Amino acid sequence: MPNVRIELYAGRTPEQKTACARDIVDAVVRNLGAPPEVVQVVFVDVERHDWHTGGRMPPPASVKA
Repeated sequence: MPNVRIELYAGRTPEQKTACARDIVDAVVRNLGAPPEVVQVVFVDVERHDWHTGGRMPPPASVKA
């Protein structure tokens, strides 16, 4: 059961996440030989103010990361 966890700033649409998940499942099937029905993709939305790197504040909201 391949499980792919993606942590990202909150704000992506369900359609964006679905398209991304489809591409990831396709890549796992193609490269690892797993059947698509066992591949799990989990999106974890993190608020920008909760994500600090190297003790620094996150970039402004206008920057998509």
